[in-house]
Amino acid sequence: MAQKYRIYINQTVILITETAPEKVEADQLIDAQTFSLKTIYPKILKSGKAVFYVVCEDAKAFIKKIEAATTTIVAAGGLVKNEDGHFLFIYRNDKWDLPKGKIEKGEGIKEGAVREVEEECGISVNKLGKKICKTYHVYTIKKEVVLKKTHWYKMKYKGQEKLKPQKEEGITDVRWFKKGQVGTIVENTFPSIMDVLVKTELVKEKPVPPLV
Repeated sequence: MAQKYRIYINQTVILITETAPEKVEADQLIDAQTFSLKTIYPKILKSGKAVFYVVCEDAKAFIKKIEAATTTIVAAGGLVKNEDGHFLFIYRNDKWDLPKGKIEKGEGIKEGAVREVEEECGISVNKLGKKICKTYHVYTIKKEVVLKKTHWYKMKYKGQEKLKPQKEEGITDVRWFKKGQVGTIVENTFPSIMDVLVKTELVKEKPVPPLV
C-alpha cells in the first residue's frame, strides 16, 4: 500500500503521496523537487483551497527530509479511554482537542505523552497502549515557520479522580465523552485530531484520503 502523510496549515492539508491523484487542478500540485514549507506557507494561507498534493517516490523519506529542513517541534499526547468506555477530551482555543504537549529535553516520547495527559487533565494514566499515528501541522513562532510533529498513543484510565483542566495552558474544560457523543467533537475540532479519531475508528468518514 502506498504511503501517505498529511501536513496541516490551519484547515488546509498538504497530502504527501506516492500516487498521483485523479482529476486534480494543476495549481493544487506542489513540485516535490522545489518543496519548501517556508516558501509555500504564506501562499497556502492565501489560497483558500482545502487540499494540495506533493507526489514523490518515497513519502516516508520525503517527510523526513521536510523535518530535517524545518524547525521541528516534537510533541506527544493520547486518546484516553476509561472503564466505562468513555473518551477524554480537552477544550482549548475555542475547540475540542486531545491532551498533548511538547517533549522535554532528555524525555522519552512515551514518557512525555503520559506526562502531558496527566498534567493537562489532572488524572493518573493507568496504562499506555499502542501508538495510534503521527500528525503534522505548521504554524509560526516569532515569524519563523515551524513544523509540529505529534505522536499519539492509546491510553487507559481506571479510577474516579476529579478532572482538573490545566488553566495555565489555556485549557478551560476537560470532559469524558461517550462514543456516541463524539459528533460534538467532530463539529468543532482540528483536522489533525480528526486523523486520530479516524485511525481509532471513533469516526468513520473524512473528506480527504485516510492515513495509512
